[in-house]
Amino acid sequence: MPSDICIFKRTEKKYLLTEEMRQVLCERILPCLVPDEHGRSTVCSLYLDTPSFLLIRNSIEAKTYKEKLRLRCYGIPKETDFVFLEIKKKFKGVVYKRRVKLPLDHAMEYIERGAPLPDSQIVREIDYAMHFYSKPQPAMLVAYERDAFFGREDSGFRITFDTNVRYRTDDLFLSHGNDGKTILPKDTVIMEIKTDGAMPLWLSHTLSELGIYPHSFSKYGTSYRDHLQNHSTQKGEIHHV
Repeated sequence: MPSDICIFKRTEKKYLLTEEMRQVLCERILPCLVPDEHGRSTVCSLYLDTPSFLLIRNSIEAKTYKEKLRLRCYGIPKETDFVFLEIKKKFKGVVYKRRVKLPLDHAMEYIERGAPLPDSQIVREIDYAMHFYSKPQPAMLVAYERDAFFGREDSGFRITFDTNVRYRTDDLFLSHGNDGKTILPKDTVIMEIKTDGAMPLWLSHTLSELGIYPHSFSKYGTSYRDHLQNHSTQKGEIHHV
């Protein structure tokens, strides 16, 4: 498989922790983990959507199938730096993520003007979604700090800790920085456990002993709700999603 194409199929579970809970957990599990290639990084995702935010509204309302289109990078890229154009689908709890690695300026030319990309099955999937949703455009930038680890004995197991989740709906350029409005209390940590099989028993036992349980959470979905509430409040309206 070409190095500029990535495919993931895995289950993902999310947990909301306090910073104190994270420290207690990490004391128990860090000996079983190794930092991934990015280690601690700032993740920035530029979500593509329709003017009415159809993709995220469908995702919030859906029970079995969810779909997102986004441009992702680590840190603040220059126009010629590489980023990932991704399509992420979730069906019955299993996450399917396909992405292609492109220079930022090439990715934006494709998104904004439909400039052709090197042909591949993943590009064709992204192309289909872009046409199905009538060429969605940048709608929201979501950024956060991430500490990422792999299992020392199982590279198919991954765990991440995300903090300072923030978003903005203006100045939608990845190269313009990662400022935004925060959506969670400062002490909140989002933990994600990602596996291509079963969760390691040592981790399952540790989570049970510490009383840490899964919590449904979407960074884009929560940011959209916050944006909608603020927008409605400014107009003196109330909408329910």
